[in-house]
Amino acid sequence: MQRLKYRRPLNFFWWLKGPAKTMEEPVPKLGEVVNMHGPVEPDKDNIRQEPYTLPQGFTWDALDQGDRGVLKELYILLNKNYVEGDDNMFQFDYSPEFLRWALRPPGWLPQWHCGVLVVSSQKLVGFIIAIPENIRIYDTEKKMLEINFLCVHKKLHSKRVAPVLMREITQRVHLEDIFQAVYTAGMHRSLNPRKLIEVKFSHLSRNMTMQRTMKFYQLPEIPKTAGPQPMGKKDIPIVHRLLTWYLKQFHHMPVKSQEEVEHWFYLQENITDTFVVESANGEVTDEWSFYTLLSTIINHPTHKSLKAAYTFYNIHAQTPPLDLMSNALVLTNMKGFDMFNAVDLMENKTFLKKLKFSIGDSNLRYYPNNWKGAELNWLYKPPLNLTIVLQWHRLCDVTSGHVSGLPVF
Repeated sequence: MQRLKYRRPLNFFWWLKGPAKTMEEPVPKLGEVVNMHGPVEPDKDNIRQEPYTLPQGFTWDALDQGDRGVLKELYILLNKNYVEGDDNMFQFDYSPEFLRWALRPPGWLPQWHCGVLVVSSQKLVGFIIAIPENIRIYDTEKKMLEINFLCVHKKLHSKRVAPVLMREITQRVHLEDIFQAVYTAGMHRSLNPRKLIEVKFSHLSRNMTMQRTMKFYQLPEIPKTAGPQPMGKKDIPIVHRLLTWYLKQFHHMPVKSQEEVEHWFYLQENITDTFVVESANGEVTDEWSFYTLLSTIINHPTHKSLKAAYTFYNIHAQTPPLDLMSNALVLTNMKGFDMFNAVDLMENKTFLKKLKFSIGDSNLRYYPNNWKGAELNWLYKPPLNLTIVLQWHRLCDVTSGHVSGLPVF
């Protein structure tokens, strides 16, 4: 159903030099069976210390995200230049509050907030960040990164600022001894199909009328499981324990601290929501979470914005996953969301089709950069035992400078 199209992920590999062909352990070939896991290329000792050179008239800047004026300037840059889709019909509308949540998780470093200014006016015209994430692959725990929010002002596309931004953020994370990264992908489920069709995000399927489509996507008025409640402060330690317990069954998992669980999961209106299910004796047994992204609808006479929920981490101990996510759909529909997005990992495939999720046209997959191992050919087939959820999943558009979760060499 989804009409948004993106360029395939391999388009951006020419920006950066990949692992050297002279390595003792070359990159595994397509279809090659790998029986061990570890870095493809050894960590580097000789790392460039000087910043990369920008085109004349531009300078680097470490943006102070605690300054509301700087945050507003970043909001304007993203809102005007971070376009979603090749047809320029939608733009992500990141609020300053969302950006503060997204850009400053536990472990963030100011040097990983990389801005480009015009020297004469001090106007922000380029941006990219790195987000730290501890990942366990089998018995190995590594600090990896998600590279996000690569955005360059539309008037600067011909000046090739985006490739320089990528090289600069790569150098900066290498200086912190981090050499691995991952990126991701997803599906969506219509909550307000009439609106999605009217704004041309979706279209009527063959032999389907609007009335049939509305009936097909109709949801119950109340959740299937009684008693889901917003997660409170008192629930954070319990949810942290549940998340740690649940993720241990998978081979590829993030390792989150209690501080990170509070940052990413605790309720912030129009940013992130987490619900818990309690047993009869008041014990928290299940959890599901999602974050909110708004998009501006460009040049539509009636509809001005699109509200999407993105599923985050869902833990089921007593409630079946199908019932848990059915509850999530009902509650997000009640809260006025237009669609619900999910990634096809963990146990999500057990409910995606049954709950009428549709795969989009964008062919996003999972790829561990500078790491090889059995079951790690994610670019072509995402594994069931992968649990890494990256926020704001997008693909690279070389001409417009949009990227999320780009690998770091």
